Amino acid sequence: MHITAGFCGLLSAALLAAGSAPTGVSKTADPTAATTGGAEPTPIAGAPAIDTSFHLLYEMKFPEARDRLQAWEHSHPGDPVGPAAEAATYLFEEFYQQGVLTSEFFLNDKTFLGGIQGKPNAGRAADFAATIRRAQDLAQGELKTNSQDVNALFAMTISTGMQADYSCIIEKHQLQSLHEVRQAQNYAQRLLAVQPQAADAYLALGTANYVIGSMPAHTRFFLWFGGIHGDKVAGMKQLSETAERGHYLRPFAKLMLALADLREKQVAPARQELRELTVEFPQNLLFRRELVKLTPAPPIMESRP
Repeated sequence: MHITAGFCGLLSAALLAAGSAPTGVSKTADPTAATTGGAEPTPIAGAPAIDTSFHLLYEMKFPEARDRLQAWEHSHPGDPVGPAAEAATYLFEEFYQQGVLTSEFFLNDKTFLGGIQGKPNAGRAADFAATIRRAQDLAQGELKTNSQDVNALFAMTISTGMQADYSCIIEKHQLQSLHEVRQAQNYAQRLLAVQPQAADAYLALGTANYVIGSMPAHTRFFLWFGGIHGDKVAGMKQLSETAERGHYLRPFAKLMLALADLREKQVAPARQELRELTVEFPQNLLFRRELVKLTPAPPIMESRP
C-alpha cells in the first residue's frame, strides 16, 4: 500500500531542514502578544550559531553542520531543537545520497508514491533514531510544564515529520507513517495557534495539502475517511508563505515550490526559484544540477563559409 509514501516522504523532507524555533520566537513567547499584535518575541539564545549550521547544511556540508549543532547542543542541553536539528542532518544526507530531492524522483509517480529503491546507510539510520528520540524526550518534558512552549512544539513538528518520512520513503511502512504525519500536522497547527509569525510551520501544512491534493481521486477519497484532506491550491499558497517569510525553512520551501511548479508544468517560476537558491548556496550541487536541467541550450551559430 503506497498511497501515502510520497506525502509522508515529502512532508518530512520539507521539515528536515529545520533546526530551531522560527525566527523571532522564544521559549517563553507570550501567546497573547503573538495573536494581538504585541511586541515581537526575542530570538532564542544561540540562533546565530544555528543559522550558520543550517547554511552549511544547505551547502551539503553535513559533518561541518553537525559539528556546529553539537557544540550548540552542549551549551543548550535542555533544548529539544538541538537534537532535532542534528537528526535533520542525518536524514537530509540520506535523502541526498538516495536522490530523493530531485526532479527525477519528484516527477516520477513510481518513486513519488513508492519510495526509494535501495537501503539506507545503517550508521546514519542509528544516529537518526537516537537524536530523534532525544529530541522528543526533551520536547515532551517541556510540554508537560508548558503546553504552549514554542521550541518544544517546533521540535515535535520537526521530529514527527521526519519519523513519518523515514517510515514512508525509506522503510515503506505507510500505515505507521500515516499516524506520524497526522501528529506532525497537529503540532504545526498548535505552533501556529501560539505563534502565528512562525511562517516555517506552514511548510508542513503546505506540503501535506499539495501532495494529497495531487493524488488520484480514489486515493483522496480513502484518505478523507481517515480525516486527511488535500488542496493543491491551498498547499501552494502555504509553501509560498514559508518561501517568502520563513527563516530556517525558507530555502527548502523554495525548493519544494520549484519541484511543485515542475509537476504543474510551470517551468519559468521553477527556474527562477532554483536560480535564487543557486545564488544563495553556490556550493550546493543539487540546486545547480536542477537549474541546469531547466536552462535552455544556447543557439548554435552557423559558421560562415
